[in-house]
Amino acid sequence: MTKQEIVDVVSAATGLTKVETEAVMNGVMQTIIESLERNERVELRGFGTFGVKHRQPKKARNPGTGEPIYLPERYAPTFKPSKIMRARVNTSLMKK
Repeated sequence: MTKQEIVDVVSAATGLTKVETEAVMNGVMQTIIESLERNERVELRGFGTFGVKHRQPKKARNPGTGEPIYLPERYAPTFKPSKIMRARVNTSLMKK
């Protein structure tokens, strides 16, 4: 599902225009990104938690050439789904 498809579904469900829905969605996404930039956790109850994890520098290999490469220290965004989300996804996919 794309962002535009989500905007369409939420717009139909809420009665807001697509322009208003997209503005709200962009605001939510921007707020999450800015919070992660400040190394803050973002917890959306019933959905999940966004965070940032520190990754140490390490040696790795290019899978195509086998050539060793160096991965520098970095910070990676993470997402941990809530128990409710995991249960619903697991239950619905098990039925198929």
